[in-house]
Amino acid sequence: MNPSHPKAVRLVELTADIATAYLSHNHVQSSDIPKVLTEIHAALQGALHERPVGPPAHVRATPAEIRRSITHEVLISFEDGKPYKTLRRHLARLGLTPEAYRQKWGLPHDYPMTSADYSKRRSDLARALTLGLPLDQAGSARHERQAAPEAAPEEATAASE
Repeated sequence: MNPSHPKAVRLVELTADIATAYLSHNHVQSSDIPKVLTEIHAALQGALHERPVGPPAHVRATPAEIRRSITHEVLISFEDGKPYKTLRRHLARLGLTPEAYRQKWGLPHDYPMTSADYSKRRSDLARALTLGLPLDQAGSARHERQAAPEAAPEEATAASE
């Protein structure tokens, strides 16, 4: 590289800055200082010339890994290996959509985004709250649910007599 080239001048400046910071906090023999400078300069030059071709290639998940990532209680994320009840929020924080996540890791199109246990609990809660029913059916279902506890004490009284 031509020493009068702006990148060469900047490279020497960066080398000097890094070497100064390193040498001020570490004990180095005076005979080793040229070696340290050479290593720093070579590392910066290598970083300058290395150009990534594209996004890093991700290893596709094997069928066994896919099976192990799905449990009844949680789903194991391929991004960080942590368990989640639902992957949607986790993926949103990483800037991924469920489709992009499935494609990135080679997962089938029907790979779940929510654990089975969590889905069942949410479904049971929705049914208990009569969500999804037309208003007239929801009102009668709530009325029946409220009337049922009142009938139970009367039956207990009749049975004790």
